[in-house]
Amino acid sequence: MSFSCGRFGMVLVVLSGMVWSFCGGAAAGASLDTGPLAEAIKAAVDAVNPALVRIHVVDTRYRDGREMKSESSGSGVVITSEGHVITNHHVAGHARQLKCVFADKSEYEAVLVGTDPLTDIAVLMLKPEEEREFPTVAWGDSDVVQMGDHVLAMGSPLALSQSVTLGIVSNTQMTMPEWMGRFGGLMLDGEDVGALVRWIAHDARIFGGNSGGPLVNIRGEIIGINEIQMGLGGAIPSNLARSVADALIADGRVQRSWIGLDVQPRLKGGGRDRGALVSGAISGSPAEEADLRSGDILLAVGDVPINIQFPVQMPDFNLLISELPLDEPTPFTVERNGEEITVSVMPVERERYEPRQFEQLHWGLTIRDISFMMAREMKRDDTEGVLVTSVRSGGPSGDARPSISRDDIITAVNDTPVPDVRTFLETTEALIKDADEPVPVLATFERKTEQHVTVVNVGIREPSDPGLEVRRAWLPVEYQVITRDIAELFGEPDLTGFRVTHVYHNTAAQDAGLQVGDLILAVDDEPMTASLPEHHEELAAYIRQYPIGEEAALKIRRNGEEQVKTVALAQSPQQAREMKRYQDEVFEFSVRDITFFDRASEQWDETQEGVLVEQVKPGGWAALGRLSSGDLIVAIGDTPIGDVDDTRSKMTALTEAEATSVVFKVKRGIRTLYLELEPKWDID
Repeated sequence: MSFSCGRFGMVLVVLSGMVWSFCGGAAAGASLDTGPLAEAIKAAVDAVNPALVRIHVVDTRYRDGREMKSESSGSGVVITSEGHVITNHHVAGHARQLKCVFADKSEYEAVLVGTDPLTDIAVLMLKPEEEREFPTVAWGDSDVVQMGDHVLAMGSPLALSQSVTLGIVSNTQMTMPEWMGRFGGLMLDGEDVGALVRWIAHDARIFGGNSGGPLVNIRGEIIGINEIQMGLGGAIPSNLARSVADALIADGRVQRSWIGLDVQPRLKGGGRDRGALVSGAISGSPAEEADLRSGDILLAVGDVPINIQFPVQMPDFNLLISELPLDEPTPFTVERNGEEITVSVMPVERERYEPRQFEQLHWGLTIRDISFMMAREMKRDDTEGVLVTSVRSGGPSGDARPSISRDDIITAVNDTPVPDVRTFLETTEALIKDADEPVPVLATFERKTEQHVTVVNVGIREPSDPGLEVRRAWLPVEYQVITRDIAELFGEPDLTGFRVTHVYHNTAAQDAGLQVGDLILAVDDEPMTASLPEHHEELAAYIRQYPIGEEAALKIRRNGEEQVKTVALAQSPQQAREMKRYQDEVFEFSVRDITFFDRASEQWDETQEGVLVEQVKPGGWAALGRLSSGDLIVAIGDTPIGDVDDTRSKMTALTEAEATSVVFKVKRGIRTLYLELEPKWDID
């Protein structure tokens, strides 16, 4: 199950024959053109539209040992005059860059203040160049929303300009069907969104890109934040969204209590009319320490009676637990073996299930810390170590023997234990600080119940100098074999040799008068016998026997007449495989010096300088800046680029300075372009 309504386009998920989409497509809502309702709608739109934003996002995902960047779009609305914007976690929770666009076309950079995957809420902060107040939208009370109320879904569907659609509230407490649990439910970063959220269902038409936009009542107040689409649209109730947003604005995170107790609706055949069934307690959790047991019937938490008969009642219970006072004992009353007993439970702060991921270029890995619940699910007694989330094929860790793989846990580097990501990164930096070449490192890692060691050559290896090939004599033309079928159509079935397809400009071949279409029949009276495509190398092999600069007499046929052209043989130019290369691991592109053949094929002047882009890795900063394979980089910033050494020097300086903007001047076909790369450097 994946959330996609923050992206440009709609992803459909088919489960048991049912089609789900996340903020994509819904039944058409009502439409009224006249009367009091129409006037109220216009007033509501006028009130909300100035604070509505389209959010352009550069977000991250981690695979193949790399941090992959991609672009997406969602919606949001300003909720404070200082510039706080509320949206969905799945829109902006993994953002590296954010830009918000208002209805008046004004644009502002934004930063992520905080995000909460459990409720799919995130808060951004606009960053104007000059201090100003922003238009806002008032919060409404989602608890008073009723079925049949008119509502407006506002946002930027499909990354288009701001829009509004009209519908009615279909359900005020929509929950996921019980069978959804078999398919993982609505999961974000390992968190079950449905554990706390009961959505406001509505039929206002929404599409991909509406995610994070407000659901507005007829008075122009926010009563929900649009999130999902299941035939009906689903909005996170405003009272929940507002409380989460307030916490994120105040502290950058949402503080919740956790006790590690698994509860479910009581069984139908149990003959009970109150309570909830305790299915279990997580090992090492406060619930286990308080001796809550599987099979207990939970009757009360503090002075709040518990009565859970149906799954739809579970979010209320989960909210109750999340709001218990931290580090203060709370009495839990249970029925066990026909007796009521009370135990004291000490709640602790709930941590996020999935800690942040990091890319480690020098190892060719992506990694994260291990949370308490992740450790328990991996049947580990502690959270020590670094969890490998992906490995780059052909990278240092992937090439080790034995190789490090996804889900392995690195516990030590040489003799240094690495209990967490921070220690791992610091240890790596110390190892490679003064190294010019990759450093052999003994890595200790665990794979399920086994412990392994391996040697990883940690560091980035520059592409090796391919070396120059022996220079030989060369005829500055391109040609094709006169095959038998071509010879027959020429009217001479026994004709053999080569047909000139291109004559390089400003060369001895051009000076000698060779032309496209000439047939080369012999070299210094040695007949050319080529008659099949696989004989293509015959002419080049014969020419290579000559000393460079020596003249060769070519017997040619032109327009049915034979003649001799004497050509001074040139030195063979360097091939692309011989050229010096540079690979930038931070911006993720590679270039090489240009060859004689590059200049000829692109019709560049002989004095043309620059480096030719050979590869741009998808998901890297260069790809986001629209750099493409085949581009010729002629300048970086204000610095002209002559060759690979210039490129390496300039990019190294920009990386060390953590430049926020890198401008490439490139030639692409007949056009010259300026491409702006905008990297975001890791900030802890």
